Amino acid sequence: MRAHRLGAVLAVALTATLASCGSSEPEGPEAAQSPAAAAAGPVTLTYWTWAPNMDKITKVWNAANPDIQVTVSKQAGGDDAAAKFLTAAKAGNPPDLVQAEYQHLPSFIAAEAVADLKNETAAIKGEFSDGLWGLVTLGTDAVYGIPQDSGPMMLFYRQDLFDKYGIDVPKTWQEYADAARAVRKKDPSVHLGTFSSKDPGAFTGLAQQAGAQWWSISGESWKVGIADEPTKKVAAYWDGLVKEGAIDDMPYFTPEWNKALNDGKLLTWPSAVWAPGVLSSNAPKAAGKWAVAPLPQWNAGENHSGFWGGSSTAVAAASPHRAAAAKFATWLNTDPAAVDLLVKEAAIYPATTKAQSALGQAPEYFSNQPDFWQQAATVSAGARGFTFGPNVGTTYNAFKDAFDKALRDRTPFADAIQAVQDATVTDMRKSGFQIAA
Repeated sequence: MRAHRLGAVLAVALTATLASCGSSEPEGPEAAQSPAAAAAGPVTLTYWTWAPNMDKITKVWNAANPDIQVTVSKQAGGDDAAAKFLTAAKAGNPPDLVQAEYQHLPSFIAAEAVADLKNETAAIKGEFSDGLWGLVTLGTDAVYGIPQDSGPMMLFYRQDLFDKYGIDVPKTWQEYADAARAVRKKDPSVHLGTFSSKDPGAFTGLAQQAGAQWWSISGESWKVGIADEPTKKVAAYWDGLVKEGAIDDMPYFTPEWNKALNDGKLLTWPSAVWAPGVLSSNAPKAAGKWAVAPLPQWNAGENHSGFWGGSSTAVAAASPHRAAAAKFATWLNTDPAAVDLLVKEAAIYPATTKAQSALGQAPEYFSNQPDFWQQAATVSAGARGFTFGPNVGTTYNAFKDAFDKALRDRTPFADAIQAVQDATVTDMRKSGFQIAA
């Protein structure tokens, strides 16, 4: 499908998408200037980002590029940052560059707020895995951002307690279920893992691993497949383990969860590559006792994973310095020296395949596993994402509500998935999106 077809599909709901993000009209001479126009002489770019120490990284760029100076504006991140960018784009005064989470890109495209960087990025496509590149193209030949960091999912586990209970690292989800039951028999106070109804991002990654495709474009319409067969399979699997008591159902990132991790009452966490930072803060007593392995697979011998988190660098469609902004974004995310700074100063897992493979010393918390980054690179190569839709916030809120209800009422997780599908479709239709049958 050509890029202009995606633009047409998304633009259908442009007014509705922006309605909740403010109603200011464009003003000032820069708002009326052609985005492709390039000012003569030195230019100054504004970059909205929440990554730490980005000012230190741009300082290196600024020293080497006196004609293109970049000023960092620190943002809070998350949904609030996305809404703020959409408001600024509608008002005609967006930043030249913005750190854009992959899940928010479709709403930016719907607002015609980000530029197509196809020409500027043709030479760097091969720097990234197909799974990551798909997150910034939405299945088209347009490119709406340059991948910056990613969150491939892996299985984090207590190596010492696996040894204690005689449990092998599960290579398939069937083996994981068997191990969960075995652990409960040996020590009823311990669970192999937990299902969190509060973290739709984690479930999304597991659905991606199974091959789910929650959104796609069909002609001039969106197709919504949240209740597809791969997702139902994932939901049914965790539903069964929760109902029989083989795993817990405490949410992640709660005091209860922190204590269980710290006390060795939870033995695994299917999480993303950024998990060492969380574990070091929330389970400091277990440093050097955790290890990492690929996610269990649905079919033995496969190497599939999904993504939990990650972001790109996008260029505002209204920027009068699009070429200069694209040049900086390319340097930031592909130049070896710049990517090295991103890893050291911003503490991110880089998106480029070369940078992932080049990571050396393991995180301090995982000093017992010197091949930590090599494991992560192998997992990242097999991670697959999907096209996100324009109303991910609605979908994620519906997930929390539906799965909270399923846990409370002991109703099937399949019903919860269907509720998420229905809420997403209803919201998209209300916003003016055309939905394919």
